[in-house]
Amino acid sequence: MRNPTRRNLLQTAAAVGAVAAPLGWAGEPASAASGLVTPFRLSISDAALRDLRRRLDATRFPEPETDVSQGAPLRRVRDLVEHWRTRYDWRRVEARLNGFGQFRTQIDGLGIHFLHVRSRHRDALPLLLTHGWPGSVVEFLDVIGPLTDPTAFGGSAADAFHVVVPSMPGFGFSDKPAAPGWNVPRIAGAWGQLMARLGYRRWLAQGGDFGGSVTHEMAKQAPAGLAGVHLNFFPVFSPPVSDPPTAEEQQALDKLRRFFDDGAGFVYQQSTRPQTLGYGLTDSPAGQAAWIFEKFMAWTDSDGNPEQVLGLDRMLDDIMLYWLPGTAASAARIYWEDARTAATPDDFRVPVGFTVFPHEIVPTPKIWAERIYKSQLIYFNTVDRGGHFAAFEQPAVFTDEVRKFARLLR
Repeated sequence: MRNPTRRNLLQTAAAVGAVAAPLGWAGEPASAASGLVTPFRLSISDAALRDLRRRLDATRFPEPETDVSQGAPLRRVRDLVEHWRTRYDWRRVEARLNGFGQFRTQIDGLGIHFLHVRSRHRDALPLLLTHGWPGSVVEFLDVIGPLTDPTAFGGSAADAFHVVVPSMPGFGFSDKPAAPGWNVPRIAGAWGQLMARLGYRRWLAQGGDFGGSVTHEMAKQAPAGLAGVHLNFFPVFSPPVSDPPTAEEQQALDKLRRFFDDGAGFVYQQSTRPQTLGYGLTDSPAGQAAWIFEKFMAWTDSDGNPEQVLGLDRMLDDIMLYWLPGTAASAARIYWEDARTAATPDDFRVPVGFTVFPHEIVPTPKIWAERIYKSQLIYFNTVDRGGHFAAFEQPAVFTDEVRKFARLLR
């Protein structure tokens, strides 16, 4: 989730490095040569997986919580760690990622990892998908097939996409920035360069969480070829509230206030001291798992039981993309960057589509989207299920929403 400004919210409410070699993935690193894209194949070393197992075997857990409001429950974390230790198979997801086609390229001095899956359908439209925190490219694995080959999933060839899924700087198998400055506007600019480098002259972008922030920013920058953006997250934390607010707006404001009062500790930590946090999470797989599992509990449409929506394996697939490359600190720094980046004017230059998933942290009232995106808002819909991790939780619903938006621009 993007870093909001608490002071602005409360005023409103009151008024109403480089990839680590020892892990053993294959493929040449991204070259400094302009425009070079190199194949990338994951092959995590057995030694790295043995080290993970050793650390899981030696986990030292805290005592149980005295109240359920205190964080990820001990019993649930124990179950997740035990599954990770005894039954989880990393090679399964590693093979799946390699099967899609992975690549690296260097943009603005930083190596960027991405999936690139081209459709077999002639008139497919390129689509860039961007994750956020605590997400990764694995959020989109179940939508790549339906998006690139709709006829194989009961759809129409007219809805086909070529799909590009980059890992954000400091996340997954992209490089870790070694200096400040990789903020949302810079990432948005890099994504425009990526799509141009891949040869796409007309394309769409989609994002949620920090990926929604990047995509929202791209709609302002309007890089060459960007024909429209679709969002499932509203990265505006000083919303354009009516005076007095409507009932729907008041409900959203109340949820926003509750989030800040009881759910935003991670925002303050990651936006102020991400390095300090990184020591514990980079050293302890159980700690890294609990830090992310709590968000799956709180932000999925699952009544606090993400095991029933995502399953233990899929949650661990995402957690592994933090554990293996050791990105606890580098990924958290996006909050630090965002807290120090001035907002850009709300001048949107391409069409915008928006889908509200009902268990989003704060479901967005349509009137707010209309006031921010104005005449560029060409699609708005509220679906009946799903939460913050839209593509991960409800791949069929997510795919349908992206298709509906894209039909307006094909």
